[in-house]
Amino acid sequence: MSAGTSVPRPRPSGLAESDAALLSSLLLEAPVGFVFLGPDSRLLRMNKAMSALAAGPVTAQLGHTPAELWPPDLAAAAAGAVRAVAAGERPVAQSEHAVADSGSADVGDGGEPAVRYWSFSWFPSADGDVDGVAAIAMDTTEQRAAAEALRRTEERYRSLVQAGAQVVWVTRPDGEIAEDSPEWRSITGQTAEQYQREGWLAAVHSDDRDRVEAAWRDCVQSGKVFDSRYRVRSRTGSYKHYDVRAVPIERDGRIIEWIGASTDVTAQREAEEMRGRLTEQLSAAALRTARLQQATSMLAEALTVDQVVQVITEVGRSAIGAERSAVAILDTERLWLHTVNPAGLPELPGSGWSDIPLSATSVMTAAVTGRKPVLLESPEALRSHFEAEGIDASQFLAYTDEKAWVGLPLLSSGASLGALRFSFSRPRQITEEERVFLEALAGQCALALERALLYEREHTTAETLQRSLLLDTLPTVPGMILAAKCLPVTRNMEIGGDWYDAFRLPDGRLAVATGDVMGKGLTAAAGMGRVRNALRALALTDPRPAAVLAGLDRLFLATELAEQVTTVAYLVVNPLTGDGVAGNAGHLPPLLLSPDGPPRLDPTEAGTPLGWASPRRQYVFRLPPGNTAVLYSDGLVENRKRGLDAGLDELVAVAARAPAATAQDPGLLLNYLVDRMLTGYEQDDDVTVLVLHVPAEGRRGSGRRRAGSARKGRV
Repeated sequence: MSAGTSVPRPRPSGLAESDAALLSSLLLEAPVGFVFLGPDSRLLRMNKAMSALAAGPVTAQLGHTPAELWPPDLAAAAAGAVRAVAAGERPVAQSEHAVADSGSADVGDGGEPAVRYWSFSWFPSADGDVDGVAAIAMDTTEQRAAAEALRRTEERYRSLVQAGAQVVWVTRPDGEIAEDSPEWRSITGQTAEQYQREGWLAAVHSDDRDRVEAAWRDCVQSGKVFDSRYRVRSRTGSYKHYDVRAVPIERDGRIIEWIGASTDVTAQREAEEMRGRLTEQLSAAALRTARLQQATSMLAEALTVDQVVQVITEVGRSAIGAERSAVAILDTERLWLHTVNPAGLPELPGSGWSDIPLSATSVMTAAVTGRKPVLLESPEALRSHFEAEGIDASQFLAYTDEKAWVGLPLLSSGASLGALRFSFSRPRQITEEERVFLEALAGQCALALERALLYEREHTTAETLQRSLLLDTLPTVPGMILAAKCLPVTRNMEIGGDWYDAFRLPDGRLAVATGDVMGKGLTAAAGMGRVRNALRALALTDPRPAAVLAGLDRLFLATELAEQVTTVAYLVVNPLTGDGVAGNAGHLPPLLLSPDGPPRLDPTEAGTPLGWASPRRQYVFRLPPGNTAVLYSDGLVENRKRGLDAGLDELVAVAARAPAATAQDPGLLLNYLVDRMLTGYEQDDDVTVLVLHVPAEGRRGSGRRRAGSARKGRV
């Protein structure tokens, strides 16, 4: 038999010659690979599909061994099969191999040729005088890709389920739980054993349980989709509302399992109930609705807890005619209610009511623990309410002049934030319309209070950070006077990223910087701290402005957000000569004052803000005796009514009008510029100003003396 034939050529016996040729042609062109190896492991026959494993046509590969053409692992598998046949064994084995796709121009992620995967089946072969091994190879690349895509889809699905607000669960065809649901147990506090089979029903509210169980059993028996809403007890003992939907999974007309999803709709349910009550009572509560809208508008502008409490208590008292009102915030760790405005509570001997434990007899604690309004129209109603809980309210009633009470829980997304309290000096029955109004008011109060608490925490953190980063005292520099001022914006209690710094270098020179991290709040304050600290570290290593600004660029690119705009002006001055160098990364130009000419802005063009592609340059900066330099932030020159260019022109004009004695005194000059630049405008940004002054030759001694007091110039 000729070794040049690519496929086995069957003998004519049993097949017509044309049929044999047809079979040979089919084998040659088949998409499945065929190969025959002789006892010496050389390739005797193969088809086109198999020849794709190595470069070159079929005829060029015949006569070679697999080790000469194929990848090592595939060649080893072929050699092993040949050895097994030679040893008289009857191997029937399968193996899978990755083979570089010699016919593709595609490359993988590492720049290497694309890889295809082949599955080989090895078995003995006898063809006349040739005994060896035959193999059938299937290209499984597409199947592997499909399996990988399915695996990734499943992983993404699991990740979405874990990250989402839904609880996904699976049951057997009979509706009993057989697979754990960590999300369900995290919410309910059930153990895996308690959750199994029908244990999940124990977490369903007792008023809903029978209805839910009957509906679920009906769906399991009929195969209908289960769609319901019920309450579930959480691990804290409170109940949450869930929308639940479960669908049967069928295979070959038979249900093999149920898959369900439970969605927490507590917040929506509470909002729906509140909106429904408001709608029903709208015709009888038009005035209160208007007052509620007024409260909403006022609360939108209230940033602090005190502002929120003031709005709520004033609106509530005027709407229902209450004499006292109070708001308390829940401390979940200590299980106390902290009253924000203790003046809204009655004065009781030895009570200390500003902090109230949840175990105490109180209208507010009753509202919080019960998670529902407490309406007590008379002292008798209050006594009966607490006696039902085994509490004697006689002592409280003996000392208070109050005769009726309203307690409302402050709930946000199902969580308790605190309580709202109103009281009257005479018995008072709350109508249904008033109740609806008060619950809506409590809802608005809870949302505003939650926002204010978050704001105050961030503001306090940012303010503390900002104050800790600004200098308490300026350095003492012989021959130079320094003065500085930082005026945080008071409007809306916002904290910005404006800063200044001044420090001595090891060689005796003075390094001075001012900067601005755009934005407000903790992010801006933290960014300010990173830039200021990095500038000091860089300056102590290489104080040249170009080197320092270039180092800040690298820091900025590594740690800051791309959209964060940060500017810095930095200079190094010899206090004995006034000679120095400066650099500017997008900051406003220093204001220069000289006794020999009018004030002017530093004409050197500023570079780009930190992190922008720009070679950093430095320029000569001189501050001769009698001269002054003023570094400042944009809050001094720019506001809602005055543009930046107009503000810079006005700054130069104001400085030109300064009396000579003021211009030569950094402290006086600083106050003069700030007062006149802010007069007539609402400050809407931080104002930072740093003044450097080199006294005239005849006044150097007095300048050094004044420096002792001027270095504490931050106001």
